[in-house]
Amino acid sequence: MAEEFKDINAEKPQEQENKPIRVRLPRGKEVIGIIEQRYGGNKMSVNCLDKKNRNCRVPGRLKRKLWLRPNDIVIIQPWELDNNKGDVLFKYRPNQIEWLKNKGYLKTEKTDF
Repeated sequence: MAEEFKDINAEKPQEQENKPIRVRLPRGKEVIGIIEQRYGGNKMSVNCLDKKNRNCRVPGRLKRKLWLRPNDIVIIQPWELDNNKGDVLFKYRPNQIEWLKNKGYLKTEKTDF
């Protein structure tokens, strides 16, 4: 009788592992960055992988679509006239972040002791 009640959810994790993950990579002048601090409204401080700290904003068309918090990984497009400012274009999901770390696009997190 115990064999009749099979766990249907037990097979699903194996199916999810086989699915390919599509990850958006930076194009052109776009840079991957990590949000350090929110200033309020649509402004925030982002530490980019090109070793610059930029004051970024979320464009109006994405304000309600992107919910951002500190330590989120995003794609930034620097402004043409001022390289110290930029726009947030995209936020990575946790499974996409793991893919970026495995492929070497992101450095693994350092542990502080």
